[in-house]
Amino acid sequence: MSTVDTGALVTVLAASAGTALAVMLLTFAVALVKGVHRIVDSAWGVAFAAVAVVAWFLSAGHGDPVRRTVVALATVVWGLRLAVHIARRGRGHGEDPRYARMLARAPGSPALYALRVVYLLQGGLVWLVSLPVQAAVLLPQPPDAAAALGLALWAVGLFFEAVGDHQLARFKADPANRGRIMDRGLWSWTRHPNYFGDFLVWWGLYLTACATWQTALATLVSPLVMSALLIKGSGKRLLEAHMAGRPGYAAYLARTSGFFPRPPRPGGRPG
Repeated sequence: MSTVDTGALVTVLAASAGTALAVMLLTFAVALVKGVHRIVDSAWGVAFAAVAVVAWFLSAGHGDPVRRTVVALATVVWGLRLAVHIARRGRGHGEDPRYARMLARAPGSPALYALRVVYLLQGGLVWLVSLPVQAAVLLPQPPDAAAALGLALWAVGLFFEAVGDHQLARFKADPANRGRIMDRGLWSWTRHPNYFGDFLVWWGLYLTACATWQTALATLVSPLVMSALLIKGSGKRLLEAHMAGRPGYAAYLARTSGFFPRPPRPGGRPG
């Protein structure tokens, strides 16, 4: 069974790391000028898209043309959609309260602290999470059943993310909903349709790198890290801590799944 060219892989890994770092350092410079660090949330998606483009370019002559193009394109579509959505959501707002609280407690220079614990950390995570993309574009095998399943998961995940974000944006845009809990559409099946969608996207992209046991094993860390971030890290856990105490949220917890979608139930313990 054909495997990834080692020399090409080293090149792609190094270039991807440099690309992720460059995007985050550029974003840091812009943030200092603008005086807000919330733009790093948009840079997250941009960095993934940039890594995919660089990996696609450098994999020419090594990876199967169809696999490498489809995987890179899927990553770019996901990353840019997320970046545009977050940028629109934050337009006209000041600093994100999360970053304001963090920087208020920063030891020493707040800017250098933000550089270390936000920008460089996110750059490293982009490189780590995107390992399946970096490997998949170098696989010489044409797309197989695992890749097809992965792209199907990616499509379902993108649907949950995009539709969930759209539904929430429309809900918040209606003044009549101010102070109310969003519990309609996909949000009645899971409290986090966007995070669940993200979860599916990265497990799907991981499957596109599973043409060999070596790449499957070497890139498994990617969806595991992303899943941990979404469920136990900066995603679901922090958002629910922020929402706790709002009127009606306890009832929403009781009837709506915490992550994996299922029909809402009339009552019971939180999912």
